[in-house]
Amino acid sequence: MEVIIKPDSHAASRLAARKIAALVRTKPDAVLGLATGQTPLETYDRLSELHRTEGLDFSRVTTFNLDEYLGLEPSHPASFHACMRTSLFSKINIDPARVFLPDGMSEDIPRTCREYEERLRAAGGIDLQLLGIGSDGHLGFNEPSSSLSSRTRIKTLTDRTRKDNAAAFGGEDNVPHHVITMGLGTIMDARTCLLLAFGRKKAAAIAQAVEGPVSAMVPASILQMHPRAIVILDEEAASGLKRTEYYRWVYDHKPSWQKD
Repeated sequence: MEVIIKPDSHAASRLAARKIAALVRTKPDAVLGLATGQTPLETYDRLSELHRTEGLDFSRVTTFNLDEYLGLEPSHPASFHACMRTSLFSKINIDPARVFLPDGMSEDIPRTCREYEERLRAAGGIDLQLLGIGSDGHLGFNEPSSSLSSRTRIKTLTDRTRKDNAAAFGGEDNVPHHVITMGLGTIMDARTCLLLAFGRKKAAAIAQAVEGPVSAMVPASILQMHPRAIVILDEEAASGLKRTEYYRWVYDHKPSWQKD
């Protein structure tokens, strides 16, 4: 696991965008796994800017999102379909036929989950999976105690997660109880995992995920087992780590071509 600590979320988001852009330039038909929430928004803004100012081309890129709430129409403003349109897809030249998100309105959830996994495999697998982390250490909506080898499936949200997402719904009572989410095994199949975390409220989860034992009670800790997991943090999110000086030393002494 590579841990990169930047001064603030702006610098961290710019670095994440550079890494994604480098992949797209090198592999124009890259498959990207995308996340929602507040954490990746500035990264998406920067990718949109690179498309606008430097011609970064997404026309052959395929995307798969981690998750979606059950019972929300794609037009619902709090749906991840709508969030992705607003934050990224409407600002770049991506082909809508290459954009995939779980179907929150499915009437056959097991079939929908199987088909999502099949589409992932048919696309050749995810080259880079962008991730955030929940304050309780969840990845996607894989809540604590999730199987570390789980695949795309329905999950029931904890009260803590529903509270953390309440702002988008105008209150906790309006947050759905269920989601479809990629499983931890699905996430681990990605060739690169890129985890972003900002702010002091993520510090405890990051400390457990990066330096604690691998445990289903901290789902993000499974990334310790990934062959290429990159964790980009701001100073506050890194504040609970014990080996920050080592992580800084390693990053500062990398060849320049490895830093972006």
